[in-house]
Parts: sequence; structure tokens; C-alpha cells
Amino acid sequence: QVQLVESGGGLVQAGGSLRLSCVASGSIVNINAMGWYRQAPGKQRELVANIPKGGSTNYADSVKGRFTISRDNAKNTVYLQMNGLKPEDTAVYYCNALALAYSGSVYYAHDYWGQGTQVTVSS
Repeated sequence: QVQLVESGGGLVQAGGSLRLSCVASGSIVNINAMGWYRQAPGKQRELVANIPKGGSTNYADSVKGRFTISRDNAKNTVYLQMNGLKPEDTAVYYCNALALAYSGSVYYAHDYWGQGTQVTVSS
């Protein structure tokens, strides 16, 4: 099993900054892509940003130039630096990881999700 634990959410005024962190742990062989999604009330979950293990980053148009995703492969950790926050960024932010894990002698790839962390931006 693989667990993802997010931290860093909170309440911030418009224009402020927050840094989200997500640590993956468990029976991990390796992690391919890691990313952040968000879901606002009444809306579908949407991609914010993702970062493959060795490739280029990808951002939603709404956050380009304001958010920066990065990862520390040695720590199985992904970060999301959020600057210039807007009220429309208010949502629950979820960490995602496509990981190769093992259970006994069985290896399998699976999409894992964190429990989510609330980000609230006041105007």
C-alpha cells in the first residue's frame, strides 16, 4: 500500500502565498508522475499541475505564472508553491501519484490520492 499525506493548506488573503507538501510512503518501488488537483464546491476535480519523474511540468492555464510544482525524488515528496492567490483558488487540494508498488512478490502500478487539504483565499 502507498499513502499520500498532504500539508500546508490554510486560510490566506488574496495576493498571499501558501506552500503545499505531499509525502508518499509505503511499499513504493518508484513513483512516475506526481501532481496536484483541486475541487471547489459544486465543481469537478481539476488538474492544477503535474510533474513526471524526468519530464517537464504541466500547469492549468488558470495557475500559470503563479504556481510552481516541484518534487524531491529522494524524499518521495511533491510541493506546490502558490503565489498571488485569488479567491477562485479556494478549493480542497489533492495530491496524486502514479506509483509502482509491491505486495509480497506482486508488483503493480496504481493511481494514489491523498486525503486533501483545504485552501481558502479571502477577498
